[in-house]
Amino acid sequence: MRKLLFMVVIMILLVPFAYMQGGQSSVQVIESSGSQWEQEPARNIQSPQSQSTDTLLRDAFNNHQSNLQVQGESVVSRILPDDTKGSRHQKFILRLSHGQTILVAHNIDLAPRIRGLEVGDTVEFYGEYEWNEKGGVIHWTHHDPDGRHVGGWLMHDGNVYQ
Repeated sequence: MRKLLFMVVIMILLVPFAYMQGGQSSVQVIESSGSQWEQEPARNIQSPQSQSTDTLLRDAFNNHQSNLQVQGESVVSRILPDDTKGSRHQKFILRLSHGQTILVAHNIDLAPRIRGLEVGDTVEFYGEYEWNEKGGVIHWTHHDPDGRHVGGWLMHDGNVYQ
């Protein structure tokens, strides 16, 4: 209940930003109801709950917010080696227009690896943002085989990875 209340407050705080223009992309904070957690990739989000990726993620970083389900797109600035300890993750950095960087940790034990990913490519995402001192992490970019968490995805060159 506390998490739901937190998400409602975040949504109310984001409404004033809904009509702001910024960057080339948008992000949507998603709230789920019921037990169905599937979210389909969406393009060109233009809803009262959307705003630029840069603005939302900058605000989440500045306010040390975590557990935000976000959807947006950004450009790859760096490709990192895979994390092979525990569940394997493909890792890369997205850079926002104001300079903030976000790590994407994509579980490749549960979802396919993005093949051919290069610096400068645009990646669309739907996952969970977690704050850290380096800019944050987007994870849960895959389905949940146990059905307890909203399923996420990444899109690159028209292919969806979930």
